[in-house]
Amino acid sequence: MKDRKRRIMNRNKSQVHDSSSVDMESSPPKPIPKRIYQVWKGNNKFCCGGRMIFGPDASSLFLTSFLIGCPAIAFCIKMAVNVTYDDPNFNHRILFGGLILTVLDLGFLFLTCSRDPGIIPRNSQPPESSDESIYLSKSSSQEWISSKTPNLKIPRIKDVILMNGQTVKVKYCDTCLLYRSPRASHCSICNNCVQRFDHHCPWVGQCIGLRNYPFFICFISSSTTLCIYVFLCSWLNILRQHCGLWVAISRDMLSVILIVYCFVAVWFVGGLTVFHFYLICTNQTTYENFRYRYDQKENPFNKGILGNFKEIFLSKIPPSMVKFRAWTSEDNDLSVMNDNGKENFDIEMGVKLNMDSTTIPSLLQGIDYGGFDDNTLKVDDPHDSPSISKKQNFHNETLL
Repeated sequence: MKDRKRRIMNRNKSQVHDSSSVDMESSPPKPIPKRIYQVWKGNNKFCCGGRMIFGPDASSLFLTSFLIGCPAIAFCIKMAVNVTYDDPNFNHRILFGGLILTVLDLGFLFLTCSRDPGIIPRNSQPPESSDESIYLSKSSSQEWISSKTPNLKIPRIKDVILMNGQTVKVKYCDTCLLYRSPRASHCSICNNCVQRFDHHCPWVGQCIGLRNYPFFICFISSSTTLCIYVFLCSWLNILRQHCGLWVAISRDMLSVILIVYCFVAVWFVGGLTVFHFYLICTNQTTYENFRYRYDQKENPFNKGILGNFKEIFLSKIPPSMVKFRAWTSEDNDLSVMNDNGKENFDIEMGVKLNMDSTTIPSLLQGIDYGGFDDNTLKVDDPHDSPSISKKQNFHNETLL
């Protein structure tokens, strides 16, 4: 009796093993879910699980940090040594001011290069051809898009009316398959369309756009202030020595090196700061200034000097248009996150969830419940009733 039970148990285990192996062989492999930043088609580099985004030339950030940090730290070390003698209160104040400017400068540099500059999410499909009449009515260009969409005839340039009533032209991006928003442009280095694109800065290794432009202005302004501060304080260190000028210079070569370095650097960062404050006053971007020349025609985005400064420094920075940490399927590059941020799919099982958030068993996924209609079970022929009752029993047992 025991041998019989053992043989039955072994036969059941082998049947279960055979059925599971058949199901695994017949079922197609499930796509592995990934984050959007892991399959992003741009040239960006991501850190900390997609929380920080850098440009493809982010290595230049180390050079910029070195050019800022080395002279600033050398200046602070010299002032810390001078604290022990020759007016400690004066040296303490200079040291404290140098430390604050250095930390602010490096902090604004990091905020500029490590955040989303305003990347516009690209489309997986071009615009529908059914919208052709809409585009034709608004377009002022007869140049058709035909490079990647030969069967789709929509204009490459169309007119868009702003909230102030001004009309501007927007272009179609063949890479992102969309019409760019006003003031947006495609960066060939990062391979992204960026909102209010200003330029791609090689010193920070990142595009300068809508979401990081205020931090960029603070970065170059603090760099200019730091250069002027170190330049003046180094001259004070030389002039405060109780000896001749040339003797003081020969005794304090570090201050001489800092004076020469800051004098050269201030022309670069200072000129860049002045230029960008001019752009802010006229509400232009670097790209627009070199491309469109608003000096020769009316700028549709100009709100006056006060309004332009308010737009840059007092307006709330909009949230990122791309949720780089959202889940997506690698095969179709579609996000599986809904508007509320909740997952529509069980990431562990790869099974869609229903309305009451309960998973559907894998055994029931392939059954067509539409075939088990209650009306089809009611027939007049009594000979057919046994077979129908068997179907009903199978349906009930399966659901249990």
